[in-house]
Amino acid sequence: MEESRRTEQVVVLLHSLKRLIVSFVCCLPMSLVGLLIMLLLIYNSFSVFSLHLDPIPPIKTTLSLHHHPSVSLSSAATLTSSSKSDSSLLLAVKETSLGLAQKQNVSSTKTERIDELTPATTQKPQGKPKHRFKTRIKSFMSKSSCESLFFMTWISSLESFGDRERFTIESLFKSHQNSCLILVSNSLDSERGTLILKPFTDKGLKVLAIKPDLAYIFKDTSAEKWFERLKKGMFSPGVIPLEQNLSNLLRLVLLYKYGGIYLDTDFIVLKPLTHLHNVIGAQAVDPVTKQWSRLNNAVLIFDKNHPLLERFINEFSRTFNGNKWGHNGPYLVSRVVARFNTSYSSTDLGFSVLPPSAFYPVDWTRISGFYRASANESEVNWSRKRLKHLRKHSFAVHLWNRESKKLRIEEGSIIHQLMSESCIFCNSSFFTV
Repeated sequence: MEESRRTEQVVVLLHSLKRLIVSFVCCLPMSLVGLLIMLLLIYNSFSVFSLHLDPIPPIKTTLSLHHHPSVSLSSAATLTSSSKSDSSLLLAVKETSLGLAQKQNVSSTKTERIDELTPATTQKPQGKPKHRFKTRIKSFMSKSSCESLFFMTWISSLESFGDRERFTIESLFKSHQNSCLILVSNSLDSERGTLILKPFTDKGLKVLAIKPDLAYIFKDTSAEKWFERLKKGMFSPGVIPLEQNLSNLLRLVLLYKYGGIYLDTDFIVLKPLTHLHNVIGAQAVDPVTKQWSRLNNAVLIFDKNHPLLERFINEFSRTFNGNKWGHNGPYLVSRVVARFNTSYSSTDLGFSVLPPSAFYPVDWTRISGFYRASANESEVNWSRKRLKHLRKHSFAVHLWNRESKKLRIEEGSIIHQLMSESCIFCNSSFFTV
């Protein structure tokens, strides 16, 4: 009985204490009540979401640094240093391997392109990289006794260097047996490239395929600073393949430093070019004024250090635009020469502009007609007149490879007859291509 009373007293005491606490809390300001509730929530969150993990013991390894597949610190430093070197930056072997440059990825895209242009490190070195190009060029020219010096660039893959490209070389040597040809190319400067050119070297013809050292070639010209900015990703290379624009610049600087004749690889050379000095060819003529309306840079013949070449290089560096086809090539030379307001006969400025008949006797929109055989007497007469005109007035015929590369050379066509007259290996398979 007494125990029951004590229990009742405790219950009453607890109820009294509860009412006292509730009364006390109700008397507190609302801000303090909110603070107490927040503290309770914080405590609750810690107790619910905190995870207590036992420490993981370190894993013992038996691999040493000498056998680890990753690069050591010293090797990484070496790679970083070599990646900054541009002494042997090369033209890429595939023009089509480059995608469109996006504005937000200018630096990364440029880095990828620079990597594509760099030669493989597995190739055996031939002297110091920064002097390899200079040494090979000097050795080739000193041993070759060149009557005249030709330059070509090849920016595509070795597989795409076909019979028609080889025939450009063939027709060149048909008219210039004692001349030297320097093919500036990444892909052709290889064992397979040597095999492609072997028929020419076996006949004693002087041909050198060489990878360009762009940093060395551009040195001491305005192209040097442009190239440095390009490598640092300071501007977008644009949507036009970078190699195409590098080829446009390369031909200008090579002629400026060495002098000679630059020729694209889609020509048939008909007669010697050696008596031409400081000339550029017109591609089109204004039908009203009879003055040239557009020049082309597929053939350039200039002396070493010619001031017009320097102006071309400066224009390239100053106005480069990688998003407009031809802006850094045919349109560039047209812009610069137009400022002189020169005519075909002007020689006081140190250069001449030759009419379209010299190098571009047929427009790219009509080149297909040169590949077709005559179908009737009227076409036979037309072909005969065209051939007579070409033989008299043209030094070479530009084939506009972008338009004609898929055309079949039909027997009896103008192209077939010109090739038959300009060949060295006249039993080659290109006549049936």
